[in-house]
This record gives sequence, structure tokens and C-alpha cells, in this order.
Amino acid sequence: MSQSASAVIDPAPSPTPTRRPRGITNPLARFLIVRFLLIFPTVFILVTMVFVLMRSIGDPITAALGGRLTAAQLAERISSAGYDRPILVQYFEYLGQIFTGNFGTAITDGRPVSELLVTYGSATLELALYAVMVALIVGIPLGMVAAYFRDKWPDAVLRVAAILAYATPVFFAGLLLKLVFAVWLKVLPVAGRASTRTELQLTSLDGKSGIYLIDAIRLGSPAAISDVLIHAVLPGLTLGLLTAGIFMRLVRTNVIGSLSMDYIDAARSRGVNEFRLVRKHAYKPALIPIITVIGMQIALLLGGAVLTETTFEWKGLGFKLVEYLGARDFVAVQGIVVLLAVIVALTNFIVDIIAAIIDPRVRY
Repeated sequence: MSQSASAVIDPAPSPTPTRRPRGITNPLARFLIVRFLLIFPTVFILVTMVFVLMRSIGDPITAALGGRLTAAQLAERISSAGYDRPILVQYFEYLGQIFTGNFGTAITDGRPVSELLVTYGSATLELALYAVMVALIVGIPLGMVAAYFRDKWPDAVLRVAAILAYATPVFFAGLLLKLVFAVWLKVLPVAGRASTRTELQLTSLDGKSGIYLIDAIRLGSPAAISDVLIHAVLPGLTLGLLTAGIFMRLVRTNVIGSLSMDYIDAARSRGVNEFRLVRKHAYKPALIPIITVIGMQIALLLGGAVLTETTFEWKGLGFKLVEYLGARDFVAVQGIVVLLAVIVALTNFIVDIIAAIIDPRVRY
């Protein structure tokens, strides 16, 4: 037998088993889970800060009713509300109430704060949606126009207008618009969310959402829809211009940056005119930062809503917040501020989702 025949043939080496990576491997899923989990510590910190600041001035009963009740009556109310207990006991009890949706009871009018949040929160949400629509409709096209006429007089005019839009105080802009369109020209209503007749129709509607435009559409009355939209013009414009100026400058900067990219140069070399380059190619990448900025501007919009609602008597959370601050009803103030903080945190999470879906670079 030959040596080659008698040689032992080694078996083929078995493939090394591949080790599956542990944890979540999908970058998008990992990104969204991390962002979602960050909501809880953010809200917790904000709730704690609001609680400490509200309690730093004393108990809410004395702050709201001090001077109107006798010392014995104040002591009885403080004891029944539990404000004479240690601050840590009050704090953990308040956290437990929040988890069950109980934000306490307003001291001045005795209404549950959760009911106030539902009733007036829808009005603030409606105003914020109008403002975002104004900001997008005004800011994006004008930003594209400014980029198209870069370093020419239309660009200079629009840049100055953008600076004035976000630098002008909201209450001043509101008073100015009210003076021009409601007092001098008399083409728009001075204040309110709707006329008295329309409000009576909407408040008597079964299963009302609290968003007047939706309720007016459900009512099926063109007159009510028109009335609601007319009343929303000045408040929406006042609050929307605050963000439109930021969007305008952001779109301009990003479109100009996109116009210097290689694929734009290639399209330009093929004879594509500049207007088509801006309208069809350069503006799409410029919209990605807008989506991110929208989330950051929600806090600005909610802060501006306080002044806008007060200026136009738009009865939302901002309007009630000013009322309760004047009455030193810090239980109601605490509930409203906590809700606004939750809205900001959730809105930023939603914006993170949209940005991660549109732009894969965000996930890494």
C-alpha cells in the first residue's frame, strides 16, 4: 500500500460558530429606545425643580388665602391639605399623585387641576398648531427666496425681516397687529377664540374635543368654521412669526450650503437653471435641520403662548397660568408647568423619531 493511500485524511475543519451580538443591533431601534428612556429622568428633574421652587415660598394655602382667612382657619386648611407635614413626605405623595393623573385641586376656584389641563390645554395646542403652520408657510419659502437672491437686496430685506420677527417681543407684536387690523382697519376681531354665538354652539356639542376648528367642522357649520379661523388669524400670526424668523434664516443658510455641493455643481454644468436647483434639489436637504429645530422651538412657542393668549384673551393654559399666578394659586401653577414640561419632552421625542427616519446620520 502506498504512503499516499495509507495517509490519514484529516476531516474538514468545522466552521466556527458565529456569535450573535447581544442587545439591540438595529441602530434606529437603539436610538429611539435611548431617547424614549431619557424622557423619564427629564420629566422627573423638571417636576422636582417645580415642586421645590413652589414650596420655597411657603405652603400654597397661605400664599393664596393669606390675609383673607383668620390664623385658625388657615391652620385648619393647611392641616387638612397636608402642608404641615415634612417636605419629603409631601414630595413623594405628590409624585404618587402625578403617576395617577391627580395634579391636585386649585385653591382659588376648587377645580381639579387635571380638569383645567384638559379644558385649557386643547386651546393652547390649537394655538401652537396655528403658529407652526404660519412659521412653516412663511419661513421656508422666504428662506428659499433669500438663498436664491443671496447677497442682493431681497436677501438683505428678508434677513432684516427675520431678525425683527424673532427679536420683537411677542406681546408688542400682538398689540401692534391688533392695533392695525382690529382697531384701525377693523377687518379682524380684537380678541377671543370665537364669537359668543359660535362658542355657545361649540360648547354644547356632544363629545367636543376642545379644539374649536375640529368642533366647528364636526358641527358642519361653514359660518362657525369661518368665525373660528378669523379669530385665529392674529394670535396664530403673532406667535408664528416668532418662529418664522428662525426658520427663514435656517433655511437660507442650509440652502446656500446645499448649493455648494458637488451634485448641485454637476446639475448646474448640465444647464439646470438656478431657480430649479433651489426649488427641486437644494431645499430638500435644508429641511432636515428644520425638523430638529421644530422640537426645540416648542418650548419657545409655549412660552410665547403665555403672552399671546393674554394679549388676545385666548383662554388656554397660558391665559390661566397668568390668572393663577396673579391669585398666587401655586397648586394650579405647579400642575400647568408640569404639563408644559411633559409636552416639551414628548414633542422632542417625536421630533427625534421623524429626524432619525429621514436622516440616518442621526441614529449614530
